[in-house]
Amino acid sequence: MKAGTNLEKVLESGMFAVTAEAGPPKGTSAAVMQRKGEALRHCCDAANVTDNQTAIVRMSSLAGCVLLKQQGVDPVMQIVCRDRNRIAIQSDVLGAIALGIGNILCLSGDHQKFGNHPTAKNVFDIDSIQLIQALKNMRDEKKFLCDEEVSGEVPMFIGAAANPYADPFEFRLTRLAKKVKAGADFIQTQAVYDIAKFAKWMKMVTDRGLDKETHILAGVIPIKSAGMARYMRDYVSGVSVPDEIVSRMEQAKETKEEGVRLAVEIIEQLKEIPGIHGVHIMAVGWEDIVPEIVEQAGLLPRPVL
Repeated sequence: MKAGTNLEKVLESGMFAVTAEAGPPKGTSAAVMQRKGEALRHCCDAANVTDNQTAIVRMSSLAGCVLLKQQGVDPVMQIVCRDRNRIAIQSDVLGAIALGIGNILCLSGDHQKFGNHPTAKNVFDIDSIQLIQALKNMRDEKKFLCDEEVSGEVPMFIGAAANPYADPFEFRLTRLAKKVKAGADFIQTQAVYDIAKFAKWMKMVTDRGLDKETHILAGVIPIKSAGMARYMRDYVSGVSVPDEIVSRMEQAKETKEEGVRLAVEIIEQLKEIPGIHGVHIMAVGWEDIVPEIVEQAGLLPRPVL
């Protein structure tokens, strides 16, 4: 049985989807998530809540999703394999479904050495592909990983991430195919700046027919400043930022406005690439700019299904 979440309905109806990201606070304030939910509610079909992103302690994804749902936003709960074993993960999934959260994105998770508890013990009991398979089994076979039966329906729309830029380039397609085979209903990619390289990856995807088996949403991260552009080019692994984009941000008089223009241009180009079913806008700590980007990209109003 499938979830019938808003995101699923939009993608299954063949419309170009828009998802966004809402990072939970490093604290207990529900108001932070409520504000983000208010900003995103009318301009996206669903919003991801990150799970201790970059291994930094934040409010749980599950709690953040509940707060977004109360704001009328269709939440996407991210689950990383770093912090929990298969018992805790399956337990969290049951709880999420009981609370009406139907979209779940499966991730390996950033290594804890990058975060604020570098000596923490990691778990990685299962990896992201095994997690996708486990959730598909819970949904379709109504079985836990131990083969015992799950009581009740387990409706969910299962997502995964893909990085079109990491080396070795050809292996990216193999990994994507494994995630699709495991049961990923939708894929959100790493941020796209190098359109030509992304289009080459998408050509490989469509040649294998993977775009017919899953829904691919291309990642977009709006750039706020020249410093951010340089940092992403030089230090963020798996993101390919061409030098001309860095130069463009360095020469801009109003960098935030230029960042919005750039994001809109990227979305316009992504819309033309065969096999793309939507965009995933990750405006980290800048959620209030998402409505403007979506509007300028001609993607409003969002469908009501």
